[in-house]
Amino acid sequence: MNKSKTQNNLTVEWNELDWRKLEKRVFKLQKRIFQASERGDAKTVRKLQKTLIRSWSAKCIAVRRVTQDNQGKNTAGVDGYKSLTPKQRTNLIGQLKLTGKSKPTRRVMIPKPGTDEKRPLGIPTIHDRALQALVKLTLEPEWEAKFEPNSYGFRPGRSCHDAIGAIFDSIRQKNKICARC
Repeated sequence: MNKSKTQNNLTVEWNELDWRKLEKRVFKLQKRIFQASERGDAKTVRKLQKTLIRSWSAKCIAVRRVTQDNQGKNTAGVDGYKSLTPKQRTNLIGQLKLTGKSKPTRRVMIPKPGTDEKRPLGIPTIHDRALQALVKLTLEPEWEAKFEPNSYGFRPGRSCHDAIGAIFDSIRQKNKICARC
């Protein structure tokens, strides 16, 4: 059996991780951040965010989203890594810390639709993408608590269909004004 990154002196293999359990742990911390943000308790929010950023479970989920779940998982950054082996993924979990600067992004020119022009696209390294995913896991619950309830653009769990349904419900409940009256 391959020895991998350890959590509390237990040997953990990437393929043997209980993802449901890890997601449950992260969700509980995110829920506590959301509730503290709703209460306006900024000190508790920051403390819980620090806990979540240092959490081994959150780091595992961030690495998994970047290296396995993401559509751009096979896109190489400046470092040249396209895909990672399970051992490299567990090593990446151990390296995720919010210190220092990020690596430069790889610039790729992609064509604009309908024209001959091209626009630049920056592709970060896998390490930087995993850090971004980790920070996203941490910041999202705080801001979800502060957003307007009827805001639907670029929010997790919200879609165009939700916005259309909200418009339909608000129109249906208004009094009709008679044009002939």
